[in-house]
Amino acid sequence: MPTLRIAIVGAGPAGIYAADILLREAHGTDVSIDLFEQLPAPYGLVRYGVAPDHPRIKGIVNALRDVLDRGVVRLFGNVRFGEDITLDDLKQHYNAVLFSTGAIKDAELDVPGVDLDGSHGAADFVSWFDGHPDVPRTWPLTASSVAVIGNGNVALDVSRILAKHADDLLPTEIPANVYEGLQASPVTDVHVFGRRGPAQVKFTPLELRELGELRDVDMVVYDEDFGHDEASLTAIQTNKQVMVMNRVLEQWRTREVGQASRRLHLHFWAKPVEIVGEDGHVTALRYERTRPNGEGGVEGTGEVRELPVQAVYRAVGYFGSPLPGVPFDEKTGVIPNREGQVLDEDGSPLPGVYATGWIKRGPVGLIGHTKSDAMETVQHIVNDQASWWTPADPSPEAVPALLRERGVDYTDLDGWHALDEHEQALGAAEGRERIKVVPRDEMVDVSLRRMPSPTS
Repeated sequence: MPTLRIAIVGAGPAGIYAADILLREAHGTDVSIDLFEQLPAPYGLVRYGVAPDHPRIKGIVNALRDVLDRGVVRLFGNVRFGEDITLDDLKQHYNAVLFSTGAIKDAELDVPGVDLDGSHGAADFVSWFDGHPDVPRTWPLTASSVAVIGNGNVALDVSRILAKHADDLLPTEIPANVYEGLQASPVTDVHVFGRRGPAQVKFTPLELRELGELRDVDMVVYDEDFGHDEASLTAIQTNKQVMVMNRVLEQWRTREVGQASRRLHLHFWAKPVEIVGEDGHVTALRYERTRPNGEGGVEGTGEVRELPVQAVYRAVGYFGSPLPGVPFDEKTGVIPNREGQVLDEDGSPLPGVYATGWIKRGPVGLIGHTKSDAMETVQHIVNDQASWWTPADPSPEAVPALLRERGVDYTDLDGWHALDEHEQALGAAEGRERIKVVPRDEMVDVSLRRMPSPTS
């Protein structure tokens, strides 16, 4: 029976789903999988990219946990690819490598003023409120009026967290520093801008409905944005999700507003053209009114407006990051590949190197879409046996020994269980389900059992 030792770099949903599929699909092959994760804890986007008040989405963790807890896949956390372990190292110990590192940077927004103080990337803000260990503990929440650019779910997450009262987030796992920062925020108005109309938004109905359920927050929409063109009417009539969201928006048009202490405004047909500043700081967002162009897109009307704000959040998409020694397309932010087979400079498959998830296809689709994506890549891995690497030392003990020799404090599955139990104990002490540990060194210390449990 052939043996496949494979390293998967990235222990988020894409990497764990791929591991699960590989174990099920590699019939007649003895499969051994090691997951490498740069953070001390697994689950990637689910832990650090989903708003803490989305417990239904975080239920995906249960499925991911089931895969890891079978004890078949090994986890090496707190290991940075390219620093603690390299591509050359992996070739010495595995038959192949699968990259599932996702996309964590903000896509660029090409407008003047984007570098002003008070102009923020949504990805950075999400990392902060999700307690990512590699971002600062504080966030400059000093604006009373805020603009959020984007009409996708990330834009809604950012807007909701900004507008929501901090006390209403206490039942979630938000860290203390995030609660304290949001509690002190002077925000009264959050404005969300999209260059298309309400029938072309990229939200999901669940995300949109949640906005209308925020305590003491008025939803404000504008009648001038609701003159539907023929394409919009067709979308409403033929797409169930669009129909549901249109119904929600139409209901908001009839709501009385003015009683709440905070307001969340949705602006459609509004294309940002400049982030305006004074003395280096954001003072306004300048945007152009748009209209349908008759071909499914939009065109400018020439009417330019300006809204005074003190902060702007850019939620226009994510972008992948290059990995040392691995091909990378700087224009698209992905690893060049054909159905998951990584390609070299001349477009030929690179033996033994594969990709899945957002680093393969770009930051599109929901978390669940990574399953079909992983299946495509796994089929190639299984069928490419003739081009697998021939490792010099494939023994299971080789990689832990290498990491120890290099002084890497790597965490394993038992360590994640220890951290998981520790966070739950922290939450239980305050009547909450969990309180997330934020500092990396503390996460590692708990995982390596260097710190006592809060209940001990």
